[in-house]
Amino acid sequence: MKQSLQLKVSQQLTLTPQLQQSIRLLQLSTVDLQTEVERFLQDNPLLERGDEPVADSAPAETAGSEAEPERQEAEREDSSGELTDWGSGSRRGEDGDDYDPMANVPRPVTLREHLLAQLGEIALPERDCAIVQLLIEELDEDGYLTIDLQELAASLPLELGIEDDELAFGLKLLQQFEPQGVGARSLSESLALQLAQLPDSTPGKALAHAIVREHLTLLGNRDYTRLKRLFDVCDGELKQAQSLIARLNPRPASGFGADDTRYIIPDIAVRRVKGRWRAELNNAAVPRLRVNQMYAQMLSENRGGGGEMSSRLQEAKWLVKNIQQRFDTILKVAESIVERQQAFFEHGEVAMRPLILRDIADELELHESTVSRVTTQKYLLCPRGLFELKYFFGSALETDSGGECSATAIKAHIRQMIDAENRAKPLSDSALADELAKQGIQVARRTVAKYREAMQIPPVNLRKVL
Repeated sequence: MKQSLQLKVSQQLTLTPQLQQSIRLLQLSTVDLQTEVERFLQDNPLLERGDEPVADSAPAETAGSEAEPERQEAEREDSSGELTDWGSGSRRGEDGDDYDPMANVPRPVTLREHLLAQLGEIALPERDCAIVQLLIEELDEDGYLTIDLQELAASLPLELGIEDDELAFGLKLLQQFEPQGVGARSLSESLALQLAQLPDSTPGKALAHAIVREHLTLLGNRDYTRLKRLFDVCDGELKQAQSLIARLNPRPASGFGADDTRYIIPDIAVRRVKGRWRAELNNAAVPRLRVNQMYAQMLSENRGGGGEMSSRLQEAKWLVKNIQQRFDTILKVAESIVERQQAFFEHGEVAMRPLILRDIADELELHESTVSRVTTQKYLLCPRGLFELKYFFGSALETDSGGECSATAIKAHIRQMIDAENRAKPLSDSALADELAKQGIQVARRTVAKYREAMQIPPVNLRKVL
């Protein structure tokens, strides 16, 4: 085979550092963006906050500061004419120090701390106190003791000489602590412990205790006929016991020390203006950054001799520009979404229109992947609540009238029908599909089941009550 040289001209997209940074900033949530901005401020001396005094009279390149005073005032006024304060992003105390609102937020008490505090209020021998503390350390996040006492005793060093009856005594003591039901080894035991704390005169207590101890599975399966036969009771007595059990907490520790708290800052605010819903940037979410003009002027006067500082200057300019571009893109996408979903903001989920990424991408001449990045972890605040932008997208199903209905609207219809159903005779998935068909929405039974499961609504047999 003869070798030869050929010249070929082609176009290829190159991911420059500036473009890579732009894509990365677009992917970040607003909370993560603020963390990233803090990192840049610490690393780059040519960056400074836009709300700090300007050292030089020269104008500074600033991100997020181009809105006119009239627009800023309009952004603070809602449809009723009242002023809405989104926050300024910073606040200073009387002593001039930066005010940190998170410093005044109480830290959640963990289950372990709550139980140890109760243990400290009881006069116990040191050995018994240590055993109860050991049991507290073995509880899971729901407040259950998942290890057998004999297994626990076998895992302890022999020189401690801890017997099974000592652990049993410690557990009995622990099970008297708040919250009620803590220290149980099963759901049945936890519910029984909670029932034991009620007065004996509580209607239905004896039957409820017998059910949770022996036949909790039958109750979970809604096998009311068998339960009535086993305990020889009528519908009213069984319903009384069921209502009592339903008020108990299957997860005693659910209210303690959650570590998965997520902080969300809305990027977009939606308000009604002259009969139309409009999207506007939440200015409190936009970082105020600018290039330090004193350093920038010094570098411009010393062309070619800046070295690393020149690259830092370019980096600072890129960041300011990319942050501004990020919020401009978010606003454009949000405006398009809000314009298409006017009916949702007016009437709620049942009026949600079908919408896909391509619709927005084609309208704004963006790539679908860009729209996907913009709508992920970006949030919109409106009178109906806080929503991720991605929430407003959904597939379309045709109706008998030739129109289209979104999956979100169908889910809303299903939830409304289930909320209004006769709990003694709940609607099956087939019945729900038939009811939707009467409204002109043709949906298969398996699709109804899929939507119901997505909304975490139990099937018909688990929704039935006496």
